[in-house]
Amino acid sequence: MTELQPWVGPTYDRLADLLAGAPAETWDAPTLCEKWAVRHVVAHVTMPVRLTPERFGAEMAAARGDFGVLSDTVAARDAALPAADLLDQLRSPVLHAWQPPGGGEAGALSHAVIHSLDVTIALGRPPVAPPQAVAAILDRIAAADGAWFGIDLTGVRLEATDAAWNRGSGRLVRADSGSLVALLSGRTLPGGQSLPRS
Repeated sequence: MTELQPWVGPTYDRLADLLAGAPAETWDAPTLCEKWAVRHVVAHVTMPVRLTPERFGAEMAAARGDFGVLSDTVAARDAALPAADLLDQLRSPVLHAWQPPGGGEAGALSHAVIHSLDVTIALGRPPVAPPQAVAAILDRIAAADGAWFGIDLTGVRLEATDAAWNRGSGRLVRADSGSLVALLSGRTLPGGQSLPRS
């Protein structure tokens, strides 16, 4: 069984490196996450650095148990933090070791890979996640047959343009591995390409 956690830190570190070297306005650029700019995505993925279990519980109670509401609230609020602080949090060992409750290593890596792709694809930049990490998440998300994000893969054949990877039969959808991860995560690519919802 391949260990997945060791790829989490490099993904976040390389995202931090990308943003540290980018123009300041990049932080306000849109991402594949609807209504979220780059700063919102970074504020979201770095929540584990700022929220102790007690604070997370309080935030969850305030959101009446709705994680979507909690995520939007925290992202909107903490996106206002200085970029330098958010970059430090992306590089934090706390974040690199974090695993979502019940999600384990696969949950931690999928969070890092998918949200980093939300940023890099929207910015027209190559993935920051190691290729092995993108491939691992592509395998896992495809094996779930679209269930992770409510995607209907009936009559769809997926083919990677950058690897010997394919899945399913029917209407052909070809893209690089990172874009396939984004599509299977319910994202719409900059050109308008998306997969149907179930």
